[in-house]
Amino acid sequence: MPIVMDRQTYYRTGEVCQIVGISRNTLFRWLKQGLLGECERRDRRGWRLFMEADIDLLRGEVGRITMQKCLR
Repeated sequence: MPIVMDRQTYYRTGEVCQIVGISRNTLFRWLKQGLLGECERRDRRGWRLFMEADIDLLRGEVGRITMQKCLR
């Protein structure tokens, strides 16, 4: 379930993977490659938090990869 803090909605790793349709391994690989830049948010337990803008970037990456596969 998303977390709302200061009128901003945040999603945890599992939620993001489910929304975007990727595995946790793929998400962590993309994070390691810097797909979302240097900005990383975490809750008090150290769990990663993602905003809608992050999800949009990830969806764009999925779409880009899908298009590359279709063009082959």
